[in-house]
Amino acid sequence: MQTSSLEALTTALRCLPGVGPKSAQRMAFHLMQRERAGADRLAKSILHALEALRHCRYCNTFTEDEVCERCRSPKRDASQLCIVETPIDMAMMEQTLAYSGMYYVLMGCVSPLDGVGIRELGLEKLLERVDDGVVREVVIATNFTNEGEITAHFLTEMLKPRPLRVSRIARGVPVGGELEYVDAGTLAQAFRERRSLVE
Repeated sequence: MQTSSLEALTTALRCLPGVGPKSAQRMAFHLMQRERAGADRLAKSILHALEALRHCRYCNTFTEDEVCERCRSPKRDASQLCIVETPIDMAMMEQTLAYSGMYYVLMGCVSPLDGVGIRELGLEKLLERVDDGVVREVVIATNFTNEGEITAHFLTEMLKPRPLRVSRIARGVPVGGELEYVDAGTLAQAFRERRSLVE
């Protein structure tokens, strides 16, 4: 039996994160019933992005040029390299205004359950970057999930033999958080990663 256009659209929408069968069906009906012009813009934008976007030669994020704007900027500190899992993580780091170095985006993390090992991350480009003679410090900023921790461990082991300072972003109590509302695991980690205020 041939799949209808509406069913095909519903199935396609399910590839989005957090979108289940019912949500996908609602979106499909909404686009066809009330937002046909929006659906057309969406389709054209996706096609254009698929054709125009590529990976930056240096940081591996998405860009329309061979080298992204951030990597071309003379204002960035090229001696620091922050490793993140996704372009969204890089955007979040930028919003902090606490870091002005360069980035490398893994485009994923080690996830044995999904069949993604360290080889699937294609780290050859990252190794070229850290061995360029300019990078002095690598900051590992993978997520604090099991997969992110495994990835951080692999990266640390891989970078150990190199003459680099390798650090990991700290975790702990959120800014503005009250201790009575912080879970015990987070509080314990914050205590273990405490820093000296007086040298």
